[in-house]
Formats: sequence, C-alpha cells, structure tokens
Amino acid sequence: MPRLLIPVETAPGETRIAATPDTVKKFLSFGCSVSVECGAGTASGYLDQSFQNQGADLVPVADPGAWADADLVLCVQSPAPEALSRMKAGAVLVGLLSPYSNASLTNALTAAKLSAMALELLPRISRAQSADALSSQANIAGYKSVLLASSALDRYFPMLMTAAGTVQPARVVILGAGVAGLQAVATARRLGAVVYVSDIRPAVKEQVESLGARFIDPPEMEDKPLEAGGYAKQASDAFLAAQRQQLSDQLAEADVAICTAQVPGRQAPRLISEDMLDRMRPGAVVVDLAVAQGGNCAGTVPGETVVRNGVKLVGGNDLPCTVPNHASALYARNLVALLEPVLKEGAVQLNTDDELIAGCLISLDGSIRRQDVLNPGGN
Repeated sequence: MPRLLIPVETAPGETRIAATPDTVKKFLSFGCSVSVECGAGTASGYLDQSFQNQGADLVPVADPGAWADADLVLCVQSPAPEALSRMKAGAVLVGLLSPYSNASLTNALTAAKLSAMALELLPRISRAQSADALSSQANIAGYKSVLLASSALDRYFPMLMTAAGTVQPARVVILGAGVAGLQAVATARRLGAVVYVSDIRPAVKEQVESLGARFIDPPEMEDKPLEAGGYAKQASDAFLAAQRQQLSDQLAEADVAICTAQVPGRQAPRLISEDMLDRMRPGAVVVDLAVAQGGNCAGTVPGETVVRNGVKLVGGNDLPCTVPNHASALYARNLVALLEPVLKEGAVQLNTDDELIAGCLISLDGSIRRQDVLNPGGN
C-alpha cells in the first residue's frame, strides 16, 4: 500500500497545501494511506479534523518516521534539502519544484536517491490539462491582479451615470494573453473596464475578442514569434523594442496595466520601460505578475508596492497564496489527475514511456534526467 505524506509548507509566504479532504478521500480510494502533518492546511482553511474525518492520519511536523515511511511526498513548493534527506531511497517527490537552474534540488535528489516530478515541466498536451497546475494557479493570479489594481486605482472601474454626471470606465491594458492574461481580461470586463490586450502572438486575437477586449495588433515584422509547446517563444530584441514603442501610446492613456508575459525558465521580457512609465498619468496602477522572473515592468519589487511619480507599481508575485482555499483545492485536483495512473495495483509505478510522466520526471531514483533545466545556467 503506497504511503502518501502531505507536509506543512515551509517556503516563506506559502499558504497553500497539496491536498484537501476531498483529494485525501480520492487517494484512499486508490489504495493509498495518507498522512498529513498537523496544521498543514490551517492557512488555507482546512483543519486537521477535516482530514481525519476522511481517513487521513495526523503526524507531527517534521516527524522522521513519517518522512522515512513515505513512498510519495506531495508538496506545493519543494521542502528544504534537510527534509528531503529524511526520505527513503526510491521515494517520489511531487510538486512545483522550481527546477530551472536549481542546484540545491539536484544535489538533494541525488544524495537521497529520490525520484521527483516537477509540475512546471508538464507537457502542454490535451491529456495533461486536468493536471496543469501552472494554468490553475495562473488563473487565480490573473483574477487577483485585477482586484489588486481596482483597489489601488484612484478611479472607478465601470462607467457610472450619476446625478453629478457620467463617470467614464477605467482603461486597462493587459500584456500577455496566456491563462493569467485571459483571466485578467475576463475579470476586468466583469468589473466594467474597457480592456486592451497586447501579445506577441497574433493567433490569440480571437480569444481576446471573444472576452470583449480589444486586441492590439503586434508590429508588422518578419520574426513574429508563434508558440513552442503551448508557450510563447522568446521574442527577438528587435521585435520587443518595436512592441514597446507601440505600447507607449496605449499606456499613456491607461489607468491600469497588468503584466503577465513570461517565458518558462528564462528572464521575463522587459516590456514597460522607465520612459513609458513617465508617460503614464499619476494615479495609474501597474501590476507585474512576472516580477519574480525579473519583471515586465521597470522598478517593480516582489511583494511590494512602489510609487514612482504617482504611478503605483505592484509586485504581484505569489498571488495564488492570497486565495489559498481555492488555490489549494485546484492544485490538489491537479495532483490527483497526475498521479491516478501512477498509483496502480497497490504500488507507485513511474512509466517512463508515458509522455505525461516522462515530461515532468526530473529525477529517477537519484539519477537526474533533465540536466538542461536543473544545472545552473541551463536553458
């Protein structure tokens, strides 16, 4: 019988948990036993008793026996290396492991002879959609970014007709039409804003317009980036420069800018320069969801709001952690979808011929399979 452990998350600011009472019940139906560290779900609204009621065992935090007995450890962010050293050889770690250029993770997996599945590397195929944790969490980030912007803005979002006259709707510019960007579009439209979207991929125009926003056609250049594996390709410097010039006029009229453009494993493209910020009106708001990857906007700081010439720059990293109950519920369902084919016949079976499993399996019994992303400086 496979033993699953759900630990307390130790990364600073992390409020999510990798399982909920509902998914504990699912794992038990797969023939697993489930242990949950005491207090693991408190920050996300799931109390210890709710896990016990579904049949999970409660174990003390950092209990060496619980870690040593676990066949699978399910996490949101990777535990510290010293925690991984408690795991038995051949056990499997599953979560958002930040695998790019992560030497400490490589060393810990190798030393303890662990297998590990990083959800960031899940292939972008139809069969993977129900396990796509990046998308489920980006959806939340896009939603919350608009709420933060509306709270910080010095104007209404919707158009209002009052006895004192008509209030014009806020003008919102969203950079990037991926999952987070499209959810930001939908949320801003629900709040009544006029929304414009900039993306380097012309193919997303139809999606943007279907949500009631207006698409800013990218510059006419021969090297327009399309997509690679479901993600936007890295754009050339020349293309990005032309796009920034085009954006400058849009931002000069904007009340809010939401930045969502990211390329996995690379520095986020810098799309809003200081010169462009100088043209924005005092009181305008920029929310930068790419701030942890270097930022789409000049001057943003992770987790802080910086006021620059009256423009509020919001470093919107880790926004799913501000909606921990639903973020945990969606993430936990992603893990169930990923692991259901792994938990077969009373054992953990990592089928490396399965595209879904092979794509995110970064280590197998301590042997690193993805040197390209795990080595410092890897791409």
